[in-house]
This record gives sequence, structure tokens and C-alpha cells, in this order.
Amino acid sequence: MTLALGNVTFDCQDSADALAEFYAQLLDRPVDPEASAFFATVGQTSGASPVLMFIQVPDKTPGKNVVHLDFHSVQWRDYVERAISLGAKHIGDFDEYGQQWVTLADPEGNLFDIGKE
Repeated sequence: MTLALGNVTFDCQDSADALAEFYAQLLDRPVDPEASAFFATVGQTSGASPVLMFIQVPDKTPGKNVVHLDFHSVQWRDYVERAISLGAKHIGDFDEYGQQWVTLADPEGNLFDIGKE
């Protein structure tokens, strides 16, 4: 059973593809195909790790991290339970953009996600 860092996710006030383009140029990597104002990635197509993911969140939740870690695993639900047993707080379950994940908060309140590989 392994847990891997899959993405570093950025909540974007404006356009997800615009912020993705900034980091793509900074890292000399292309923005992945099908980027939009709502969702974009850098590194997924090329197999880079971790993938940078950008999601438009125009109304950010006060106190929420604007950059967070996304972990993924085949046994993702087991890792969610493990994280909770270690002191994480369950925040919510999500199914968007063709992905399923659970958002948790670490013991100091920093948010992170564990998703289905």
C-alpha cells in the first residue's frame, strides 16, 4: 500500500489557464491540452511529478489554503481513514472534473486532499 504526492493544487482567483501558463513558462514545461479558465494542469501529459493543477475558485473560502497537496492511491479510502486516525479532520467528499477525492485538514488546520488514483 503506497500513498504518492500526485498534485500541487492552486486555487485561482482569476483564470486557471493564465496562472498555469505562468508556472509553465517558469518551469519551461507546456500547459497540458484542454486547459480552460476553470481548470488547467502542467506536467500531467509529460509525466512530470508532481503535476501542478489550477482550479478557478472566484469566491475563496476564508482561511482555506490557496495552495495544497493532493495525494492519490488505489487504496485512497484506506489512507483517508489512516489520516483521520492520525488526527486529520474530515472536511468533505468531492467528485468533480472526473476525479474523486476527500478533503482533510491536518492537526494544524492545513487542508490536503487524498484522491482515487
